[in-house]
Amino acid sequence: MARAQSPPSTSRYHHPYFTPTELDYLSVAQRGRLSMTQEEKARQNACGFIDAMCSRIGFPRRTVATAQSLYHRFHLYFPRKDFVYTDVCLAALYVSSKMHDTLKKPKELLAVMYGIRDPALAAKSKYPSGEVDLDTMDPQVVESDRQRLLAIERLVLETICFNFTSRLPFPFVIKIGRVLKASKKLIKFGWRVAIDCHRTLLPLQYPPHTVAVGSLYIAALLSSFEVPPEEAETPNTRTSHEIAELLGERGEWEQRFQSKAEDLEDIAHTVLDLFIQTSQNTSANTSPSTPSSPHPHSSNTRQPPTIIQSPWKSDQLIRLKIAMREKEHPPRSDLPLEPSGDLKEAIHRPPTDYTGKNEGTVRFLFGPPNLGYS
Repeated sequence: MARAQSPPSTSRYHHPYFTPTELDYLSVAQRGRLSMTQEEKARQNACGFIDAMCSRIGFPRRTVATAQSLYHRFHLYFPRKDFVYTDVCLAALYVSSKMHDTLKKPKELLAVMYGIRDPALAAKSKYPSGEVDLDTMDPQVVESDRQRLLAIERLVLETICFNFTSRLPFPFVIKIGRVLKASKKLIKFGWRVAIDCHRTLLPLQYPPHTVAVGSLYIAALLSSFEVPPEEAETPNTRTSHEIAELLGERGEWEQRFQSKAEDLEDIAHTVLDLFIQTSQNTSANTSPSTPSSPHPHSSNTRQPPTIIQSPWKSDQLIRLKIAMREKEHPPRSDLPLEPSGDLKEAIHRPPTDYTGKNEGTVRFLFGPPNLGYS
């Protein structure tokens, strides 16, 4: 009697960063019938939901930023139409809380999510943070939601190939800002810009130190554009005009910070596009206040996210983009996507029920292909 054929074995490689061609290819494949505008709106809704969840729970900024990046990465591999965005956000937040040792149980996340989704239930809550008492919920509904969260968590882990390494730009903003002799005000501004960078795909394109330099560059541009030159706060600090001029041209800083001027320009245009969208849509949530560390009795969990109202009008931001275009550097040359590349194989996998059944043996490797893995 012939032995049943076993499922094939495959290897999947961790891609810490993607080229613009790869991002376009994956985004188009998973976007479905959504337009780019609708996809961006869905992305911002998800980031706002993660911010609201983390503000109520009291997660630190590192957990928030990683969860947002995990959400973006997830939908490079899985279609948007197959998932409710709140389910993916919960799973991304659950994985992020594990990565940063700020772990919450699935039911704790669900209790907060129910309160955000249904304000009427939150109003009846006996908890100061507004989380719903799960004893008042249908146990079957709660268990079904918990099982779905754990199922999507497995898919999130697959997208990172179980690589729990997480490096964020926030420490680099402070260190690089000091090297650039930026003022404390400008460094703080750069920190807030780095927060907004995680509402975009930038953390999937550039390493954290480049995102940090780009955040400081944007902060310097916005602080100096159409503003009369100011005096430095102290003799040992540079003004925002000086930092914007320094980072806007090629120089020794590129070697020191391992970043390129054209990369900073790309980061700047992406964030400015986000700010333009925000200035035209007053309901958009950007730059919420950073929650404190988790604490069961913290009063910070009572406070909703504090939204910074952009002081720049869309016309001014557009003029800044035009001024940058007039003197921008040639962009990096982008390599074409190989027809048999690992990414194409990833998105052309046959449809499944997302439970991992009958996938055969899958090897998850931390590095990209052709790096000596066997």
